[in-house]
Amino acid sequence: MLMAAFVSLGTLGMPAGLALLLGADLGSAIAARILLAPIGALIPFLLVIGVPLYLSKHAPKRRQAGRILVGLALVLLALGLIRDATVPLREAKLVGDIVEYLGRDLYAAFLIGAVLAWAVHSSVAAVLMIVTFAAEGMLPAQGAAALVLGANLGGSMIPFTLTLSEKMDVRRIVVANLLARGVGAAVVLFALNLVPSALGYLGETAGGQAINLHLAYNLGVVLLGLPVLSLLLKMSAFFVRVDVAEPAQRTSALDDRVLDSPDQALACATREIIRMGETVVDMAASVVALIHAWQPQNADQIGEAEQEVDELHLAIKLYVAQIQKAKLTEQQSKRAMELAKIAGNLEEAANLVSGNLVDLARKLSIDGLSFSDAGLRELSDFHARVLANLQLSLNVLVTSDADASRQLVEEKDMVRAEEQRLQKRHLRRLRKGNMASIETTNIHQEALRVLKQINALFAYVGYPIVEDTGDLLSSRLLSRPNQ
Repeated sequence: MLMAAFVSLGTLGMPAGLALLLGADLGSAIAARILLAPIGALIPFLLVIGVPLYLSKHAPKRRQAGRILVGLALVLLALGLIRDATVPLREAKLVGDIVEYLGRDLYAAFLIGAVLAWAVHSSVAAVLMIVTFAAEGMLPAQGAAALVLGANLGGSMIPFTLTLSEKMDVRRIVVANLLARGVGAAVVLFALNLVPSALGYLGETAGGQAINLHLAYNLGVVLLGLPVLSLLLKMSAFFVRVDVAEPAQRTSALDDRVLDSPDQALACATREIIRMGETVVDMAASVVALIHAWQPQNADQIGEAEQEVDELHLAIKLYVAQIQKAKLTEQQSKRAMELAKIAGNLEEAANLVSGNLVDLARKLSIDGLSFSDAGLRELSDFHARVLANLQLSLNVLVTSDADASRQLVEEKDMVRAEEQRLQKRHLRRLRKGNMASIETTNIHQEALRVLKQINALFAYVGYPIVEDTGDLLSSRLLSRPNQ
């Protein structure tokens, strides 16, 4: 899903996205191998350390670390419970018959493993369960191997189903991953059916053979897949078609029928502002492609999106004005003003994208200019950081989470400091006489400044929340120890 977000934003190419998926699958296989190691004695220590960290109210980084430690402890505990729960099953006749059948029919075991991994939405969880059963003597080595291979196929189906509505590039990457892992699993299964003794090279026990096969298979997919990424993506094009149908007209969330209920009406306004924010984020994501290479049709699309944002802003302003005609509590009136301010900020951000950034990209094309390699890399990285903050602001708008709001406001200061640092680095390149930097100096500096402004406009979403929690001074955030 991270890959899908990066590719959709234009910050990650298709070959790199596919390589990321292959590497992530290998990483999950390594994680499964570690979790199956005899480290159950660590459970009390993980909980004793993790729970207090998770309960740290004003330390988001500590809370995240605590959540990770508690999660690991629960995974290890679950594996132990699975082992204990399987003891009575070993003597059940029905279970014995099923196990015997799976040992004979590897293709049926393969399909069951795929369905299991897809059903639990985690190939790691499915593999851990299969290997645990095999280690307890409930599955024969060949049956466990077939189930593990099937779990790899099912695991690659998960991102396929989750990205059906994503852009074509994302779907092609996911399909390419599915082809590589699905075809590879089928080939390995066929080979094991022909040469069952090959499992003996992977370990002495059924459980050891199954987990080592999982690890070796994913390593093999990475080693064989990386050299042919382009070929896999070309093959995926045959299975992914561009949807040329006209998009359905989206219904406005601004429901006049609930205006007599201020809380519901404010919720409707929030939903429409989220839609407005998503449109601006898409505009900001698309503009980086224009900086790399001018494309008039993309510029036109950004212009059309900016007109949509203007229309949404006007509708939201009028709707909030209608809400304020009712008798509102102090809190409701404050929220209405905040939403109006947020909508105005988003509209201003859209103008900066459609006007300033697109105009800068157009000037690069007209004058036949291009950034220096260092300048383009810095601008792209800064753009990616700002986009991440825009997404965070929309999450805060939905959840009103205090920790995320604080992070958003902190990021505003960090982005400002980073913009100043990049401006200084650009000036150093000018002093060295870098011709590309000299020719594009005004465009480069203006682009950094505009991105900083867009980030600041979105960051306002977090200010009312951190103000309510007492984390905001008149000029800056309160400092927190040990952060």
